[in-house]
Amino acid sequence: MDKFDVVIIGSGPGGYVAAIRAGQLGLETAIIEKDKELGGTCLNVGCIPSKALLTSSNHFIFAKKEAGKHGIVIENASVDLAKMQQRKDKVVKTMNSGVRALMKTNKVTTFEGVGTITAPGKVSIKSSDGKTQEIETKNIIIATGSAAVELPFAKFDGKTIVSSTEALTFTEPPPKFLVIGAGAIGLELGSVWARLGSEVTILEFLPRIAVGFDLELSNMLQRSLTAQGITFHLETKVSAVKVDNGRVTATGNKGKEELKFDADKVLVSVGRRPFSEGLGAEKVGVELDEKKRIKVDKHFKTNVEGIYAIGDVIAGPMLAHKSSDEGIACVEHIAGKAGHINYDAIAGIIYTNPELAGVGLTEEQAKEKGIDYRVGKFPFRATGRAVANEDLEGIAKFIADAKTDRILGAHILQHAASELIAEAVSVIEFGGSSEDLGRTCHSHPTLSEAVKEAALNVEKRALHIMNR
Repeated sequence: MDKFDVVIIGSGPGGYVAAIRAGQLGLETAIIEKDKELGGTCLNVGCIPSKALLTSSNHFIFAKKEAGKHGIVIENASVDLAKMQQRKDKVVKTMNSGVRALMKTNKVTTFEGVGTITAPGKVSIKSSDGKTQEIETKNIIIATGSAAVELPFAKFDGKTIVSSTEALTFTEPPPKFLVIGAGAIGLELGSVWARLGSEVTILEFLPRIAVGFDLELSNMLQRSLTAQGITFHLETKVSAVKVDNGRVTATGNKGKEELKFDADKVLVSVGRRPFSEGLGAEKVGVELDEKKRIKVDKHFKTNVEGIYAIGDVIAGPMLAHKSSDEGIACVEHIAGKAGHINYDAIAGIIYTNPELAGVGLTEEQAKEKGIDYRVGKFPFRATGRAVANEDLEGIAKFIADAKTDRILGAHILQHAASELIAEAVSVIEFGGSSEDLGRTCHSHPTLSEAVKEAALNVEKRALHIMNR
């Protein structure tokens, strides 16, 4: 029987990064993946392929609508969707190869098959050919991720009622595309197909889109996406979805009004559930909470000695970068080192155009907590680089403690928000203030100058707008 120091079940961003760190620390490490390729949902049918399509579709919109402003003449721009999908698949394949190479470089043993915990320290692996083997380990890390949530009246059929997985593989834009759920997945995939020619309608049960993000910027994003052709129906509860001859009819209720929506395809994007069942964890006594998430302590230990869990399968935001950092911290604890995660310094991002990014407290959350705070905002249209780029949309916004000036939250709406938010994350991680960030020299001309100016404007000291 093969013996290891650490066995990781699941090879997503949490699992494979944990494996790399374990290998770096000299631990005998194995990783088990039920699918043919490593990388999990994020790499294969989530983060990476969706960003590839978002980028390609955004290039198309630039060619079609924006290039002329730059003196670039592109007549009759069109889309070869098959080639666009081929490029997306190539991106995924490249990343798959990279992960496999990293496993080899860090001397991680890879097993293809379904991993099941049969006892503390023992894992059974059933491969696709039906063969079973058991391995022994001092420590098990569960990193099995999450799966899309189905609606009881809208079960996925993979063709007409789809999850994000199928919505990444359409061979032609659906003439009418209905999206249930205005979170990151719904907004991003709605954007892709709207850019490529679909008539997109998004239904949301709540009175706003992008729940969890700053309300002011979320509302700005909604106005922008509406201007791009996406139709929103908020406070609309979907009660039925029926398919007839390949066409969808959804019934929704807004107050006492009943609404009907017809479409060629419907994407159900109402959240994800932890993939915690069928692993044998419960059979060996691992405790789950009411949402079927695995209970862990601050070091990611379950109640069963030698069994840990990280990522989407435990409490907290279901984010790839959160999973990766948890994997590192978990392995470092196993190796006797002091792993650390500051959950107040983990950004969330929606990769539409403009992108919406946020870290720390929103203004609404600061109010709810009764915190005495100040706000600094700055529009990108007041920066030279944004004007030069013909990219004027969006703002940067900071929430700072009124007494200490410590940055409590940062929020950015801009096409490069996913990159710009990293500076704010760093300052929050080090407990910095708006003064610290505002007095840091930023290169000119750059979009990051808006971040500096927003920080300065916490004390109404922004230099390139009128302060009252």
